[in-house]
Amino acid sequence: MRPPSYKGIVDEFAAAIRSGALPPGARLPAHRDLARERRVALGTATRAYAELAAMGLVVGEPGRGTFVRHRSGYDGPEPSRALPVPRVADLSFNQPLAPDQAGALRQALRTLAASGDVESLLRQHPPGGRRHDRAVVATYLLDRGIDAAPDDVLLTGGTQQALDAVLRALTRPGDVLAVDALSYPGIRLLAAAHRLDLAPVPVTPVGPDLVALDRLCRARPVRAIYTMPTLHNPLGWVLDRERRARVVEIARAAGCLIVEDGTYAFLDAAPPPPLRALAPERTCYVAGLSKNVAAGLRFGFAVVPGRLAGAVTRSLRSAAWSAPGLVTALATGWIADGTVTRLEEARRRDAAARQGIARAALGGMDVVAHPGSYIVWLGLEPHQRPDHVAAVLAEEGILVSTADAFATGAWSPPAIRLALATPPLDDLGPALRRLRSAIEAIPP
Repeated sequence: MRPPSYKGIVDEFAAAIRSGALPPGARLPAHRDLARERRVALGTATRAYAELAAMGLVVGEPGRGTFVRHRSGYDGPEPSRALPVPRVADLSFNQPLAPDQAGALRQALRTLAASGDVESLLRQHPPGGRRHDRAVVATYLLDRGIDAAPDDVLLTGGTQQALDAVLRALTRPGDVLAVDALSYPGIRLLAAAHRLDLAPVPVTPVGPDLVALDRLCRARPVRAIYTMPTLHNPLGWVLDRERRARVVEIARAAGCLIVEDGTYAFLDAAPPPPLRALAPERTCYVAGLSKNVAAGLRFGFAVVPGRLAGAVTRSLRSAAWSAPGLVTALATGWIADGTVTRLEEARRRDAAARQGIARAALGGMDVVAHPGSYIVWLGLEPHQRPDHVAAVLAEEGILVSTADAFATGAWSPPAIRLALATPPLDDLGPALRRLRSAIEAIPP
């Protein structure tokens, strides 16, 4: 069979872009001009450009055209982290570490080595973890406003695996997943892997547009709502009590599940109650220790309604059987002895200090950020394409994330996300001032 006509166009443009014949920033013909030149239907030209965009090779801007994309920094779920100059600052990913954490790790490993039954760490743990370890996490979650039985707490190899296990167990291909129009990039990866239909919900300065969410849930068979009510990534909002209650009301009326992501929730010392506390019968709460302890400590958990625990446990068994015993022992040991709580307190102080530095360096720019967050959402001028801005900053040795990495639908605003946690504190201000100068120097 002859391949569809749009495939030939895609292959030709892709080859030209990858060879450098079409350089970054080059404008491609308008859809109608391409259709006329190639003697194909307008829909064929549109589909060709859509596939090139999905491949990460071009970017379309309403009213301006389609451009070959600059691929520098974090420009999607599969980041290119190479820089053309020595690195100044990585503002694309949050990897917070405290100065004394290496010493704490050495001490924890010595304690584990001296424990009575160290051999048990080499044995296979049950899917979801041993009951003792689950009870440690359940106790820790009480301070987050979640009162769950240990049997409803399932241990995983990180938050992403917790999300994967929940979606694998509780959704089917074609199910509708309501999600903020700007959201954590990993949810897009999982939706694609499980063939879910992402339904973007418009965002406002204070949270998702709940009128739009309600309309969506009335019009379509939404299976679940994915949400980050406390310290949203990337917009930093904390939903107030009334909005949380409204999300629950909408979910109950639609008969759908809630998947609550608490990855950054620890940065708010006194948030409103989590959705899991308001609707335990339908909420799956996921979080981990990557942001409050260390990105390399791949330990997470899912708190699920009791009636769904069996299905999620089977999902964990099919994917990875269980979380690693050694990592689980280290994580639960740090939870039990108060190390995690101390690190969270230090992280809150550190995040507030970094936001203060960011406000001083970026004052007057279009900044959206929670004062206790590790994230800044920086709006750009209409003429500044995020991919081009990322390329300019890469030439300065600065890595950032572009807005389309967080877009769950066709709409992507002119913006970049800055992750403040990774650079040394003394380096952050100079890096942000250098970033500002580079952006402001981009001509119209």
